[in-house]
Amino acid sequence: MLNFKKGLTILEVIIVLSILGFLIAIVLPSFKTMRDNQILKSAISNVSSSLNKAKSQTLASVDSSEYGVHFEFDKIIIFKGQTFSSSDANNENILISPPAFISAINLTDGVADLYFNKLSGTPDRTGTITISISSLSKIITISATGAISVN
Repeated sequence: MLNFKKGLTILEVIIVLSILGFLIAIVLPSFKTMRDNQILKSAISNVSSSLNKAKSQTLASVDSSEYGVHFEFDKIIIFKGQTFSSSDANNENILISPPAFISAINLTDGVADLYFNKLSGTPDRTGTITISISSLSKIITISATGAISVN
């Protein structure tokens, strides 16, 4: 009479766990990269949208004023007028999703803000804004015509 015991041996459990551990070690880093790419895309979209919104509000003469954008490490602020004032209650704050951040602001005159001209929609400053996350970064270029491009 044959008597077989049902169950798993310790060796079988160790083999299955080591295979699962190996697969997780391979797959997990790619998920982090995908997540970082999505966060970076979201941050770039926020900055581009803010610039376009300020330009559109200026060209539409909302409240008969120019609008501009002020850049900080972790947020973008849309402001009314030609000069940024942090205490203005009309400022619109747009947060950049962490862990993404603005790593470099390279605008004309080294200032961290710009506004759009009411008649032409051209910015008073041109330059680049670099958005980074981990080892990834993208550069947003603001041209003299007011065109916004991402590299």
